[in-house]
Formats: sequence, C-alpha cells, structure tokens
Amino acid sequence: MNSSHSDLQIAGDILEVQHLLQPAREHPATVAEFVGLARAIAADRSQWAHLVQYDAVSRWYHRLCTGPGYEVWLLSWVPGQGSGAHDHGTSSGVLTVLEGELTERTDRGVRRLSDGSQRVFAPGYVHDVVNDSLEPAVSLHVYYPGLTDMAMYAGEASPATQDVVPA
Repeated sequence: MNSSHSDLQIAGDILEVQHLLQPAREHPATVAEFVGLARAIAADRSQWAHLVQYDAVSRWYHRLCTGPGYEVWLLSWVPGQGSGAHDHGTSSGVLTVLEGELTERTDRGVRRLSDGSQRVFAPGYVHDVVNDSLEPAVSLHVYYPGLTDMAMYAGEASPATQDVVPA
C-alpha cells in the first residue's frame, strides 16, 4: 500500500452532516472547551486586568466567574510566593499564565510556565507552583467541578486537608 495515497474521500458537502454542526454551548463541558474558556478570558484583558492586586504577605486570589459545575479564579504572585505542594481533590483544572512566569514542580520534574502557557491536570494531580522570577505574575485557574477540597503535602507525607485556596 502506498502510504502517500489515502483511500479516504469526502463526497458531498461535509457541512450537511448534522451531527458535525453542534450548536455552541453556553458553558464548557469538555477539556477542550475549558481550555478554550481560559484562552478567551486570557485574551480579553478587560475581563481581569483591572481586578489584579498584589499582596506582599500572601498570594492574592479572586473568583472571577462561575458556571454550572465550574469556577474560574484569578491569582497574583509576587516574587517568591508559592502554593506549596497540593492537589485539587476531585477537581480537574486548567492553569493559564496571564502575565509573568511561574514554576511548576512535580514528582516528574520542574517546568517553567511563561505568558500564555497552559497546564491541564486531572483530579489528584500533585504540584507546587511558585513565582521564582524577579517580576510579579498573574494566572487564571479553571476548576471542574468547582474547587471544594484541596490537600496540602509536606515532602512525602500524607495529605492534610486544608481550607480551600485556589492554586
């Protein structure tokens, strides 16, 4: 078989296949749609830039919006601030860096996240996020379902449930 030749051909107007023409949903329901929501908010600075505050004592956070079963948080990080090792309980999430640079540490290594970087994570994913740079950073976090449980970790110790603070 010639690998450069395909037997697949499209006959007729593909836009006439109704199941391919799903109406746009009012709220996201898939990982791709949550990533798209985060990208749309990131691209529209008028939705978030005026809300950002920096706190030298602790990370600042603000719930930006909610929808059926999900919530979107805006966080700011001054140099040196971090989340500590944690998971997000039963929530999946999308982390998007809006400004600056953050560092994510996991048991698999260290990853630098700059403007526009996105990370999608599943329930139970353990990471530590910190601003290792010399400039402030801003990030957007989408959680589905909404964040209700977050375990903090100290080294290899078992998780200790703590008040819910987005990270």
